[in-house]
Amino acid sequence: MGETEYKIAVASSDGIVVNSHFGRAKRFCIFALKNGKLEHLETREVVPVCEMGTHDEAVLKENVERLSDCTHILAARIGDGARAVIESYGINVYELPGIIAESVDKMIRYEMVNKLFE
Repeated sequence: MGETEYKIAVASSDGIVVNSHFGRAKRFCIFALKNGKLEHLETREVVPVCEMGTHDEAVLKENVERLSDCTHILAARIGDGARAVIESYGINVYELPGIIAESVDKMIRYEMVNKLFE
């Protein structure tokens, strides 16, 4: 992985598993990945975007702003509208449910393969 640094916001209810839908998440665990070591930095509370079948665009933007210092967001699921807003901030977003460390590893491998084709 070299010296590449990542700051990753993970939609997780327990800090162990990527198990929350982006729009329904109440918190994001923030991790740093540097030199192959994953470190939990903090947990940030957010207001869920999806409530009772509706989506609040203003809340979506506020939540993305709260995560805008991150390079990546991992969630179990994410809608196309939320994905577009997140990507407009230059943040990479992935649907990778599972154990956080394993999901981060999958994300890194995916990005390494993609760089081969740039």
